[in-house]
Amino acid sequence: MSSPSRRIPVIIDTDPGVDDVLALLLALASPELEVLAIIISFGNTDAKSSFLNILKMYQALARQLEAFPEDARRFPGLASRRKTIVAVGEDGPLQGELHSAQYFHGRDGLGDITERHPELDVEDEHPTSHPHLEFTENSGVEVALELMKSQPERTISYIALGPLTNLARMLRLDHDTVRKRIGRVVCMGGALDVPGNTNPVAEFNFFADPFAVKEILLPTDPGHGIPLERFILLPLDITTPHEISFPHYKAAVDPAFESTASPSRPEGKPPLVHFTSSFLERTREIMVEFGKDAMELHDIAALWCAIENPPVKDESEDALPTLQAGWKATKRNVGELTRGMLVVDRRDDQGAYAPGANRAEVQAELERHQFRHAGEYESTAVPAPVEVESRSAIKKQAPAVQKGGVPCVTQTPGPAALVNLLLERVWGVRA
Repeated sequence: MSSPSRRIPVIIDTDPGVDDVLALLLALASPELEVLAIIISFGNTDAKSSFLNILKMYQALARQLEAFPEDARRFPGLASRRKTIVAVGEDGPLQGELHSAQYFHGRDGLGDITERHPELDVEDEHPTSHPHLEFTENSGVEVALELMKSQPERTISYIALGPLTNLARMLRLDHDTVRKRIGRVVCMGGALDVPGNTNPVAEFNFFADPFAVKEILLPTDPGHGIPLERFILLPLDITTPHEISFPHYKAAVDPAFESTASPSRPEGKPPLVHFTSSFLERTREIMVEFGKDAMELHDIAALWCAIENPPVKDESEDALPTLQAGWKATKRNVGELTRGMLVVDRRDDQGAYAPGANRAEVQAELERHQFRHAGEYESTAVPAPVEVESRSAIKKQAPAVQKGGVPCVTQTPGPAALVNLLLERVWGVRA
């Protein structure tokens, strides 16, 4: 993948949990991107913990470069001509109850590393200066709007890895600036033809603030929403198959990697590897209990999409966004067609064996890692068919112009390509 003549200016709107942090590391390791700002959102955890996770990540990078100065070239994002602004955005949805994903990401957003790995804590939780970061009292919404005004029109990619609340607030505050100047929105969210990961039908980011999703994609006044030819959605349908197995991570990155029963130790391994292993060890336990010894790369897939598909300034109205070779998208209609709908939980019971899994093998794997489990393992779940839009109707959509509908990614260059990119850029491991 060659570096473009001009780096893509990006604003990353994130709720730094496990996959968000890996996505941020990939962004800083990608010469194609210039990270103008990191806007912190509620979501995987609270805004305070998310802010601290940013500091912990940059601290791990600093320790890595101190121990291995030659790795500086692997993280061009740390050598940008300007510091990355860190601003706190919204700490709750536009309306309704506050929900978080601490059940998966831990209370601190990184698998509770504050409890197991105090050596990864930062000494100053309220820094006023930083070699790579610029702190501000302005809200994330204000910062993002000012950056859009300061950059050439339609050049900024807005990468939404968490709830869409900040973007919805921006539209409420100054929809003219957003609609006129934003180059592209790349959003990880939603579940179309697959079950949700938060309730039977909902993906977490959209579940956390469905009101923001509606205002952005289905505004009462079409002139107040995001122009959909500049919006790219990566739902669970496309992100879930992109995963890195933990045995692969162990073999390629950290041979000592196991679980919280055998926590990562800093001795004998690069600081960045110790940092990532320290939160992935808990993620591994959770995923194995769900029947999979792998981590799904949801946010990392969205970041990858932004790397490979920069904004196109003269995108035709109502057209599908222009994508590079290996990427495909189609428009899908979204709406509130749920009145009278009987919602059936097509997921397996939490913690139960995946349908069709070899239960003896799963149980042996759990016991080998001394993983804790709170529920029954027995499952009678049977895979259920999911009703989808007519394939013939989708195929009839014009490839260039199709009125209405949200552009959704349906094809990427493949999970293996993403895993290899992540390994090489973040950990310096060549496939």
